[in-house]
Amino acid sequence: MKIKIPFSKFVNSRKTHSNVSDVLDGEDINQVEELESEFADYIGADYALSTAHGTDALHLAMLAFDLKRGDKVVCSVNAHPNIPEVVRHFDAEPVFIDIDADTYNINLDLLESYLEDNQSKKLKAVIVTHIGGNTVDLERLYSMAKIYGVKIVEDASDALGSTYKGAKIGSTGADITCFDFSSHLKKNVCNGGMIVTNDEDVMERARLLHNHGIKQDEDALEYIYEVVDIGNDYCLSELNAAYIRAQVSQQDANIKRQKEIAQMYNKALDGVAHIMTPDASNEEHPYSLYIVKIDKNRDSFAVEMKKEGILTGLHYIPLHLLAYYKTKYSLRVNDFPVALRAYQQVLSLPIYPSMDDKDVKFVCDKIKKIASSRV
Repeated sequence: MKIKIPFSKFVNSRKTHSNVSDVLDGEDINQVEELESEFADYIGADYALSTAHGTDALHLAMLAFDLKRGDKVVCSVNAHPNIPEVVRHFDAEPVFIDIDADTYNINLDLLESYLEDNQSKKLKAVIVTHIGGNTVDLERLYSMAKIYGVKIVEDASDALGSTYKGAKIGSTGADITCFDFSSHLKKNVCNGGMIVTNDEDVMERARLLHNHGIKQDEDALEYIYEVVDIGNDYCLSELNAAYIRAQVSQQDANIKRQKEIAQMYNKALDGVAHIMTPDASNEEHPYSLYIVKIDKNRDSFAVEMKKEGILTGLHYIPLHLLAYYKTKYSLRVNDFPVALRAYQQVLSLPIYPSMDDKDVKFVCDKIKKIASSRV
């Protein structure tokens, strides 16, 4: 079968080619340093440090917080497996919280109840994933963090360029925000991640651990170094940095187009049987993902879409349904009823800046066709 509409598509530009060519031609430009500087300016953060992948950014964030065995980190049960995975790499324990039925983000009421009932020195941080770039109530989240003495890490894998009350995610008050330039099902031709923070101490530790805990004297020979802690290699390549620089420069325009596509979907799919469009109450939603609910047989709907040449996605399989976490923590299927119900219905439609209006109409027409045949 021929795929007519992929789930996602990376966007190239003249600037992309120019930046990459500079690296291949040996131009004297430190693409990584340029990216970090430009990214901090774009976000409005004091410090930015690149990593080889988005998962690396999360792992380095846990290192910067000095996460240890037996510590606890709270996260949404509706998140990519890399969230609890980085916690388990420290032999620490992830704690799962159910979600809001409309946004699919962590339920702040349930989070607050957990923090109130489980105050402990072992409770180190909360990792909050912004599903599709749609943010939680950050003012309330930060207030809770101060009251209960926990760090806030924002997983902004789908929130590059997203805003909260006009300020870009990464500048709004989290202890660390982690970005992924090739996130999950929306794969890019490059890999890369970024951590941003306004905390000088956190960034100083992250920089130390970023390259094997190596320290070098700027005035010494390049091959003379000392190791003062245990880190890892999180370094981003020059080629990836060059590509990502162009990607970041285009992001605001990309979000503008995604919002236009989302409005087209909203209008065309309004009232279509068996389809529920996203909650559109947040005007700042960047629609990095466009998530609908299919009220009957979601998987068969996705199969029919694929037969029509349209690929779809799922964000996400709840973590308590995955074998490792289900077994490790003796979790039951009904422990997180809202996430379970959403998982049985949600489907992410194609949305990317290079989709033209004809592509969007094609997707909508096929959805209507498939929906009309369901009883």
